[in-house]
Amino acid sequence: MDITEVRIKLLPKRESYEDRLRAFCTVTLEDCFVVRDLKIIEGQQGYFVAMPSRKLTTRCTRCGAKNHLRSRYCNECGSHMKPRPVTDDNRLRFHADIAHPINADTRSRLERHVLEAYRSELERSTQPGYTPQSFPGLDYDDDEPASDAAYT
Repeated sequence: MDITEVRIKLLPKRESYEDRLRAFCTVTLEDCFVVRDLKIIEGQQGYFVAMPSRKLTTRCTRCGAKNHLRSRYCNECGSHMKPRPVTDDNRLRFHADIAHPINADTRSRLERHVLEAYRSELERSTQPGYTPQSFPGLDYDDDEPASDAAYT
């Protein structure tokens, strides 16, 4: 697998300590397959790449509307939602992966490429006249450029 392009969208640093999301990323594989919405997150042991995922939902027993698993009341009709059972390992899953590497070697190669591109984009962001990379057709393309992007 050849990683042919990595695009980074830096996010401004937030005041909140809990907001550790630093950038979004789009990866092109072999000039023919794109994976969007990878996240670069600042963790306890440094930066890591989180794969794209979606929130899991459940349906209201009264009206049938979709609600997030953590919902206590239906967003549509307001009725009380029953608590969700835990999984086999005694943890409730709230998100499901959309795409992810199959083995550790692929994950490390992908993470290495993405974090190199992230560091390069951080360096570019400190230069005069910096313009962020464009992401045509994506929601975060219209965001303001990262004003406080030079953080590591």
